[in-house]
Amino acid sequence: MINLRRWKSGSALVVALGMTASTIAPLSVPAAADAQPAPYTIAQLFPSSPSSPSYNRRVAIPAGTRIPVQYSQAEKVVVLPTETTPLTLTVARNIRSSSGGLLIPAGSEIRGQLRPSDGGSQFVANEIVFTDGSRLGLNAESKIVRTTREVQPGVSTDAILKGAAIGSGAAAAISGVTGNRRITLGKVLAGTGAGALGGLLLGKRRADVVVVNPNSDLELTLNSSLTVAVR
Repeated sequence: MINLRRWKSGSALVVALGMTASTIAPLSVPAAADAQPAPYTIAQLFPSSPSSPSYNRRVAIPAGTRIPVQYSQAEKVVVLPTETTPLTLTVARNIRSSSGGLLIPAGSEIRGQLRPSDGGSQFVANEIVFTDGSRLGLNAESKIVRTTREVQPGVSTDAILKGAAIGSGAAAAISGVTGNRRITLGKVLAGTGAGALGGLLLGKRRADVVVVNPNSDLELTLNSSLTVAVR
């Protein structure tokens, strides 16, 4: 009799655990091609009713997930270490769930700013605009980029500026140091030039600029989870 009770109790526990596991089994985000290399945490699937279309399902992409990005407007971005410049990147590859559901389509826009950070520049994202026009707040950032070049009078800036998108602060600093009032190479971005102008007023005859290669330097890491609809 005692053994029978133990067996029944153990069976009930096994069944209960099995039911729990099948109810809350999470959906993994792939660690390979479309998403990110790291030992992968999971994306939680929020269940919908059986009759709901698949795009009504929502998945939480976890903090720590990396998002590959690219910048099609220029080969590089040149800014002052003290300059904040708005920038829009695009998602480079589709990001999918392990079951193949599309979470973030390639070509979605990520909006944010290049900001001063610890002697370099860092992209901080605040919004993602999906290819269907829907948008979500986004908390993600790149690594800090500390690749700098020095601008001096009489030294050609062609290698720095060719193919570059240039922050307005960097453009003002380069013009002031070199004496060239017009930047003929590159594309000047809207931004804040106060740091550059302040430096020139103090009589600086050189300037350091940060050179960012967006396609390799600005891969983003989520600081908090992002809940998206499965497309």
